[in-house]
Amino acid sequence: MDKRYEQKSTILTTNIGFGEWDEIFQDPVMANAILDRILHHAHVVSITGKSYRMKDHIKKKPHTKQE
Repeated sequence: MDKRYEQKSTILTTNIGFGEWDEIFQDPVMANAILDRILHHAHVVSITGKSYRMKDHIKKKPHTKQE
């Protein structure tokens, strides 16, 4: 990441909100430092809605056998 900084584009994706990063790293200071570096010159795109991948996991109602 250090070599790519301000040289190349990098895309990071996560389903964890910025406010929850301190729980992941178990240190709010460390989480803020990481986010500060990641978000510097960043374009944040927030996507809301149902997960595209979850569509494959949604159980469909079984077809009933007609007599």
